[in-house]
Amino acid sequence: MIRVSNSQEKKVASGMRRLRTFLFVPGNHIEKIDKVFGYGADAVILDLEDACADRDKVAARKTVVEALKKDHEGLGYVRINAIDTGFCFRDLDAIVGPWLDGIVLPKLERPEELYAIDWALSEYERERGLEVGAIDLMPIIETGYGMNNLERLCAKPGRMKRFSFGAGDFTRDVGIKWSADETELGYVRGRMILIARAHDLQPPIDTVHIQLDDTDSYAESVATGVKFGFQGKLLIHPKQVALANQSFMPSAAEIAKAKAVIAAFEAAERDGSASIQVNGYFVDYPIVEKAYAVVAEARLQEA
Repeated sequence: MIRVSNSQEKKVASGMRRLRTFLFVPGNHIEKIDKVFGYGADAVILDLEDACADRDKVAARKTVVEALKKDHEGLGYVRINAIDTGFCFRDLDAIVGPWLDGIVLPKLERPEELYAIDWALSEYERERGLEVGAIDLMPIIETGYGMNNLERLCAKPGRMKRFSFGAGDFTRDVGIKWSADETELGYVRGRMILIARAHDLQPPIDTVHIQLDDTDSYAESVATGVKFGFQGKLLIHPKQVALANQSFMPSAAEIAKAKAVIAAFEAAERDGSASIQVNGYFVDYPIVEKAYAVVAEARLQEA
C-alpha cells in the first residue's frame, strides 16, 4: 500500500489541483471567446488589457461577463487593466459576480496595489452576495520594480494564492533582450520560485512564449518552466495548450518510477534501513518525499 506524506495528504484533501495552463483570449473578440473554452486549458483569461484595443475596453466588459455566464469547461478569469489606469476599478465593478473565478492583475509593483484590489473585490463580493475571498487574485510580475518588491508583495498576500510572470513587459522594462532560449531569465525565474516557497504560496505561473512559429523554442520554454518548478504557464495560442498540460504534470514514466521508489523504500524502512539504491538511484528520506509528491500530484490532476 503506497502511502502519501502528511503535507501531500492535506493538498489532496483540500482538492487544490494545480492549474497548469492559463490561455489568453482578447475580451473584444466574440468569435474567439466562443471557442476558447473548448481548447482544454485549465483556465481561460478573458483579456481587457493588452489584447483589447482601448476603444473597445468599455464594451468588452459586457462581452466577457456574458461569455462567463454561459456553461463552459475550465475556470474563467479576467485580466483587468493596471491599477494606474482609468479602467481598473470600473473593470472590477462591471465584471464581479458569481460567474467569475478569478482576476488577473497586470503590472503589480507595490503591496498597496495588492491590498487595494483585494479590498475592492471583498466589497463587491459582500455587495453581491458572494463569499468574501471566493474570487481568486493572480497578479502578473512584469516590471523591474515589481520584481524587486516581490518579497514584500508575498509577505502578506491576502487572497493571492500564486503570482505569474510576464517576460514581455519585464524584459522591455529592464532592457533585457528576450532570446529564444531564455537563458537571460534564469535569475528571475529562480528568485520567483524561492520567494513563493518562502511565503508558502503555490508555485508561480511561467511567462507566455510569443514565437508562435518556433515550436522547438516553445517546447524548451515549457521544459525550462517545469525544471525550475513553476506550476504552469501563461499561453497565447490554442496550439500551445496540449504540450503545457502534458508537461506540467507527472508523466507515466515518472509516476511508475516514483511508485517503485516508494515501494522499495517502505520495504527497506520496515527492515530498519533508510538509505537504499533503487535501480542505481540513491534513495533516502528527501528523495522518497519527492516520490510521494509525484504520486500526490498525479492524484490531484486526476481528481
